[in-house]
Amino acid sequence: MTSGEAEVSRRRRLASGPGTLLVWLYGVMVVGAVSRSAYQISTEFDRAPLAYSLSAVAGVVYGFITYTLVRGGETARKVALACCIAELVGVLTVGTWTLIEPSAFPDATVWSDFGMGYLFIPVLLPLSAIYWLRKGAPKGDAA
Repeated sequence: MTSGEAEVSRRRRLASGPGTLLVWLYGVMVVGAVSRSAYQISTEFDRAPLAYSLSAVAGVVYGFITYTLVRGGETARKVALACCIAELVGVLTVGTWTLIEPSAFPDATVWSDFGMGYLFIPVLLPLSAIYWLRKGAPKGDAA
């Protein structure tokens, strides 16, 4: 196998097996978060600017993670892992915030109540992706 073929093989690993499901789920979340936030921002932004802006941020994060998973390679894996950790922190922060101070969110975000409006996929997805990305890390790099 040439070095070019080896690199292609390594790149494919992120989006193979369970990684394919992650790419598909992140893609669905991109469509859901971006379309919802685009509509809300364009039609009723003054009603809940924080909630709608956070949904837009979630959509961008989902899109970037989807791209890195599809792109593959070791650098993309590290970037996707960092983004998934940031995503999880965001979900936990916004989820907790919406429970403690519901008046701050007159309308729900993608991450409100830990993603309850999206069947808790927003909290389960980064956990699954972090596990998958760490599992596929080179042996000396998973810690």
